[in-house]
Amino acid sequence: MNAPVYLDHNASSLMRQPVIDVMTDVMQHAGNASSVHAFGRRHRQLVEDARAEVAALAGVEASRVVFTSGGTEANNLALKASGRKPVFVSAIEHDSVLQAEADSTRLPVDADGVIKLDTLEAALSTSGGQVSVMLANNETGVIQPIDDVVAIANEAGANVHADAVQAAGRIAVDIAALGAATASLSAHKLGGPQGVGALVLGTDMQIASQIKGGGQERGRRAGTENTAGIAGFGVAARLAHEDLVRMQGVAMLRDGMESSLAEALPDVVVFGDRVARLPNTSCFAVPGLRSETQIMALDLAGLAVSAGSACSSGKVTPSHVLQAMDVPEALAACAIRVSLGPDNTKEDVARLVTALLDLSERTGRRPAA
Repeated sequence: MNAPVYLDHNASSLMRQPVIDVMTDVMQHAGNASSVHAFGRRHRQLVEDARAEVAALAGVEASRVVFTSGGTEANNLALKASGRKPVFVSAIEHDSVLQAEADSTRLPVDADGVIKLDTLEAALSTSGGQVSVMLANNETGVIQPIDDVVAIANEAGANVHADAVQAAGRIAVDIAALGAATASLSAHKLGGPQGVGALVLGTDMQIASQIKGGGQERGRRAGTENTAGIAGFGVAARLAHEDLVRMQGVAMLRDGMESSLAEALPDVVVFGDRVARLPNTSCFAVPGLRSETQIMALDLAGLAVSAGSACSSGKVTPSHVLQAMDVPEALAACAIRVSLGPDNTKEDVARLVTALLDLSERTGRRPAA
């Protein structure tokens, strides 16, 4: 029997062995990073070493990294702590952004999933406030023109928050160079542990802690630091930074998979393939094969993929990202996401293509004209 293949790295990437090693070591030693004795100082050093590694990955000074429980908290902290109103968000943002501010205004994207800059400019013509646009989409992998977004927002006196959770470790990220006021990161998307992330401050802006009860993280996020998780995050960030060159090979693997799919299933539709995307991400639909059918069949074949974001309690629901791109409902209902990691192989994607072709034949699907 073939070994199972993991093709869902945008949901959560495999934890790297050096990350497991450092976390295991940390958990074998007592200490609190806020304590002044030797045990506490050791934990503090681990936290600060990790802060420097995460800062290097994001292109900022270490003092501008605020550790959180993950990307969701970092997004909420960015949008709530600045106090800037009104809030404008792109229609394809992660739910942690869309739901963070109930009265936020959603900005449309085009058919490729790229924010409409003219609409953004018009929305900001009469007000400043805050804009949140993700650096790369978690479902389609489409990369947003953050530098243009920042230029338009700054002209109007608005700040920009960039959700960089999916981008970090897959493309080069330099928050300071982009000019974004804040950006969010998550360890488990780049080979680190779940339950730890960071809000990165690209400017000298002040943020108010939304959790009360301590002065940790320079008063910007209360609560005892998760030293083991943070140390693991630091190692994962360093490895991801060093391994960015490997993403070129991942992109070739993804492109080869899409070419093979198009040859085997000529009516397959790949979303966002006309614009820049993350090198590891492919969101596509096989007309007539519903998402849940594909996911279950592939799971039985030992292949793990998803229907989009994994942050919806395991439910297969219509993608708000594809809806925002004006993808017809019937086609969107057939979409799945394949997200590769640096250790996936040609054999892995060949198995996927073969399994989808087999499923198409077994179900008697008729290719779209």
